[in-house]
Amino acid sequence: MTSSQKTVNIGKVFSKFPAGRYSADGPASGEKFREDVLRPILSAGFDLVIELDDALGYGSSFLEEAFGGLVRSGFGANELLRRCHFESYDDSLVEEIRSYIREAGA
Repeated sequence: MTSSQKTVNIGKVFSKFPAGRYSADGPASGEKFREDVLRPILSAGFDLVIELDDALGYGSSFLEEAFGGLVRSGFGANELLRRCHFESYDDSLVEEIRSYIREAGA
């Protein structure tokens, strides 16, 4: 990891049970993760290494709102695909997140 990167382990720093799209859906929603964790780090100019394996599952609404929502709120899809590096034993989860970013940018 370089000094221009930050690592975020979702299960350790946010929630073992990330769920829901909007903040009104609960304390571990995709919107809350995006606004409280992802946006501040990316806005400060850091690239992200996002570790996915310590959470106990992800709903599509959480993932789409967290990552697709970054595109809708002003980050470019290509920029996010370049700056966000996802680590998981489940390659299909990583591809699902990348697809939400691409679709939000289309």
